[in-house]
Amino acid sequence: MLVEVSPNGELTFLYDDNLRGLMDSGQAKVTRASDVEPDENGQWTADLKRVGGPVLGPFRLREEALTAEKEWLEANHFGKDYAKAYTESKGGDNA
Repeated sequence: MLVEVSPNGELTFLYDDNLRGLMDSGQAKVTRASDVEPDENGQWTADLKRVGGPVLGPFRLREEALTAEKEWLEANHFGKDYAKAYTESKGGDNA
């Protein structure tokens, strides 16, 4: 889970029930970033056009589309400096 904090204290994160408490700390605004929907063949896609991204998929399982959506948003929608620092703090490769 990534939580980005702006210089003015504004928090940005992908909604997760485990982070719900953060929304109680001030004014909250939830914005949809994408649409995960089935296609006419029963396959799943993650449409990230709302945030300037691609349509990912098709995937056989909805969970696969949700995972791809989350990974794309974390890699492309959040601040690169924050994502790099988070990865380094977890001992991961940031290449």
